[in-house]
Amino acid sequence: MNNLDDARKKINDIDKKFIELFKERMELSKQIGLYKYENNIAILDQERENILKNKNLELLNDEKLEKYYLIFLDGVLNSSKEYQKDIIDEKIRTNR
Repeated sequence: MNNLDDARKKINDIDKKFIELFKERMELSKQIGLYKYENNIAILDQERENILKNKNLELLNDEKLEKYYLIFLDGVLNSSKEYQKDIIDEKIRTNR
C-alpha cells in the first residue's frame, strides 16, 4: 500500500469517528433546542459562539490551521442551529 492509500484509510477511520461524534453532538443540540423552545430563548447566542471559538482556537494552538478550523467549526455550529430551528418548528407545528 502506498502513502496515498494509507492516508486515505486513516481519513476514512477519522471520518467514522467524526460521524459518531456528530450524532452525539446533534442529540445534545436537540436537547438544547428543546430547552430554548420551552424557555423562549433565541437559537443564536453570538456571545456563546464567540467564547467557544476563542476557547477552541486556544486548544488548537496552531495559527496555520486557525482559518480552516473556523470554517469547520462554523459548519458544525450552523448545522446545530439549523437542527434546533427544525426541532422548534416541529414543536410549534404539533402544538397548534
